[in-house]
Amino acid sequence: ALDLPEIKKGIRPKVAILREQGVNGHIEMAAAFTLAGFDAIDLHMQDLIDGSMNLDSFHGFAACGGFSYGDVLGAGGGWASNIKFSENLQEMFSSFFEDQTKFVLGVCNGCQMLSHLKNLIPGANHWPRFVHNESEQFEARLSQVKVGDSDSILLRDMRDWMMPVAVAHGEGRAVFEEDCINQLYASKQVAINFSDSSGNCSNDYPINPNGSIDGATGFTAADGRVTIMMPHPERVFRMAQLSWHPKSNDNYSPWMQMFINAYKFTQDV
Repeated sequence: ALDLPEIKKGIRPKVAILREQGVNGHIEMAAAFTLAGFDAIDLHMQDLIDGSMNLDSFHGFAACGGFSYGDVLGAGGGWASNIKFSENLQEMFSSFFEDQTKFVLGVCNGCQMLSHLKNLIPGANHWPRFVHNESEQFEARLSQVKVGDSDSILLRDMRDWMMPVAVAHGEGRAVFEEDCINQLYASKQVAINFSDSSGNCSNDYPINPNGSIDGATGFTAADGRVTIMMPHPERVFRMAQLSWHPKSNDNYSPWMQMFINAYKFTQDV
């Protein structure tokens, strides 16, 4: 059963649903955070570039999935470049990543974008970059993942949970510099792995849809406040969104716990 929060009447922490041209996963992301007790605000990168909005007023932000700029400059590269080549935006995002009261989620294209910003994120120096799937094709399927032993605040108390999740990416294979994946395991920064029916991390296609080592497909940094992952939990947070589920009266799938954990984090800090 989900560990539901006590949503305080009239207190809805603000989360920015961050998107860029070409992103298409923002509606589901906003729905999941809204049902978990947040005030989900649509935030386009142009709002930050124009200076009409600022990240300061938000408790967290979720960088959504899709195909920002049609993946020009590689997966998430064009999106990240808008931040890397703007002194104001770089300072804004750096301050947000360093603030211990803030959380960040990056999914799919948002995950790829944040991986390009790892120099701005405390403790993210061993994170991978994301390249074309080994299958050399776009993979859209329901895959199983297992939650690892990480310090992610979003996956708190979810260790060893095995759950199906939506996958939709063409450039999802995590590639690491020498020994970096071992460093990530040692520092509890590998958050989720594609797994077989026995719960073992898998390198086998199609269980592992992109070919990442150990099926590693989710990572954390900044003491667990920043979490990135290739799969789309926001597309399967309701039981009805799964292709099959045990007979249950629950409206929510186990993935809803991740969004609830975000809400709890905002109440604890």
